[in-house]
Amino acid sequence: MQVQKLEEELGVKLFNRNTKPIALTPIGQKILTQAKIIVEEAKRMTDIVAMEKGAVEGDFRLGIIPTVMPTLLPMFLNNFIKKFPKVNLKIEELNTASILDELLQGKLDAGIAATPLDTPKMIEKPLYYEPFVGYTPPTHPLSKLKTLEVEDIEKMDVLVLEDGHCFREHVLKLCQTTRISKSFDLKSGSFETLVHLANEGMGMTLLPYLQTRNLSEENAKNLRHFTSPEPAREISMIYTKSQLKLPVIEALSEVIEGVIRGAIKFDNVRIVTPV
Repeated sequence: MQVQKLEEELGVKLFNRNTKPIALTPIGQKILTQAKIIVEEAKRMTDIVAMEKGAVEGDFRLGIIPTVMPTLLPMFLNNFIKKFPKVNLKIEELNTASILDELLQGKLDAGIAATPLDTPKMIEKPLYYEPFVGYTPPTHPLSKLKTLEVEDIEKMDVLVLEDGHCFREHVLKLCQTTRISKSFDLKSGSFETLVHLANEGMGMTLLPYLQTRNLSEENAKNLRHFTSPEPAREISMIYTKSQLKLPVIEALSEVIEGVIRGAIKFDNVRIVTPV
């Protein structure tokens, strides 16, 4: 009845009721799009008030890339919830392209991804720098080395994640002449899979430092750090320049930076950007 009343007031049909199921008319689709914009803009009024008061509260939608989510989330989530109980975090695992797209559409308030991305409409707030670590099983030629140089792995078969993961692009950029194994077609987004394959003699791999903290004692013996300055990726909080939930972003960034300081103690690194 409310829909029919709205149609009468506007003088147009919003739904075609002759179809099963009923569907929006072309003008109905346009009005729905505009209605969504109005609802989102209405929500921003409370965000403006919260920002003015410096209040850390309300719904907050956060996207995190797959190569960061499993290791970072358990480190900060419990601390943040206890410190800021009035924030309702809604967290989703997304690749970088999806995070940027949903930020621009207003579906996310912020994202955590590898940077720099150099996207004009975005602000990138670096949270930490995560070194790369080599994983070389005992049967691998590089296992005899105590530390690695980038040149050491340039002629080696390296196991990497499937297309779509930014860490793959970091590895390709770090070792521009690295041979990616061509003997089989691997489509995996799991570092655990790469470690298992390396243990089976299929090559070596590179891991982000936080991922190495979850390895078994036996597998940890196969880790080889790079000589200083260690290659690393920059992990940042990203959000649009028009974002109003800055108190929550600042609070989230502060908690993450606090837990990371106790986990990553590398001062001399060089940042590797994706291809």
